[in-house]
Amino acid sequence: MTGFTPPDPAYRQRVERSFERQAFMNTLGARLAEVAPGFCEIRLDYRPALGQQHGFLHGGVVGTLADTAAGYAAYSLMPVDSSVLTVEYKLNLLSPARGERFAARGRVERAGRNLSVVRAEVAAFAETGEKTVAVMLATMMCLHGRSDAPG
Repeated sequence: MTGFTPPDPAYRQRVERSFERQAFMNTLGARLAEVAPGFCEIRLDYRPALGQQHGFLHGGVVGTLADTAAGYAAYSLMPVDSSVLTVEYKLNLLSPARGERFAARGRVERAGRNLSVVRAEVAAFAETGEKTVAVMLATMMCLHGRSDAPG
């Protein structure tokens, strides 16, 4: 699917354990839906508490979902004893985030030793189908020797 080979055969479990410790993702109600080498999908059901004044999913939530999916896509390709940190991103909001469900999908464009470039898209799902509402280009840093595991 992605053409990448992760250095850690247990990358999926490492990503899942890290995601479970993301208190903000839990607060939002976001779920880790899929992880593959260089790819991550996070899903979220809409609820009014996550909306802005017009009832759309708040742009901050859209950005958070994209950033997190991008980060875990990059993290899936990092060594065991490492962690991931966002360096920068550019988020383009293409249309109001109106829908019943949302999916953020991060895909690594280039995996480097220290920096990875990741593209993320956020899609809204409604009765009319799927619509991309945001795209992000992000740079993620590998923190070598700084395990993401608690302890």
